[in-house]
Amino acid sequence: MTELDVLRVFCGPDGAGGNALGVVRDGAALPDATERTALAAELGFSETVFLDDAARGAVDIHTPSGRLPFAGHPLVGLAWLLRSLGRPPRTLRPAAGEVAVRFEGDITWVRGRPEWVPARTTRQHASAAEVDALPAPPPGEGWLYAWAWQDEAAGVVRARAFPRRGDSVVEDEATGAAAMLLTHERGRPLDIRQGAGSQLLTRTYPDGTIAVGGRVRPDAP
Repeated sequence: MTELDVLRVFCGPDGAGGNALGVVRDGAALPDATERTALAAELGFSETVFLDDAARGAVDIHTPSGRLPFAGHPLVGLAWLLRSLGRPPRTLRPAAGEVAVRFEGDITWVRGRPEWVPARTTRQHASAAEVDALPAPPPGEGWLYAWAWQDEAAGVVRARAFPRRGDSVVEDEATGAAAMLLTHERGRPLDIRQGAGSQLLTRTYPDGTIAVGGRVRPDAP
């Protein structure tokens, strides 16, 4: 039996919300990519992350239907977990490239490049209420990040995410990669309130990289 940690990533300030994440700390226990995707499908979380080399920070990310070169909530969650175990990483290495890690209070940050984000559409709506009223999923095909300004001056966004890829994940509670993409498109830091109660924070840097951060909690048994 593969040992598994389950976390909630990008929780709100009150500890609610957050996107469920499966973490396999011993990636060597399940080396086959097909078996990893099968485990991700069995768990039904939007992503499951496998730690393949703790010293290097090498990781492998899977959805219920395939492998991802980069995703935000698995990296934030894994970084937080390693810190809680007394091994805070400075760098994680998914397939896309080297990701810098920072810890500031209860916020865990990971920093990457927007071009690493898998193809998806961001669609602006007129109001947060309009985003809230969307069916899950909305009609159409392909990954959709629906959003609206909740407070444009303060950079506060209301968002919902719909993978629409034919697997078990109808709506993604909190999506770090999509938050990075939206931040890149808007060219400013954002405070994103996604799903049923999640919060994602972003920062921009002169070199074009973007950091996404949030709170992590162990999932209640």
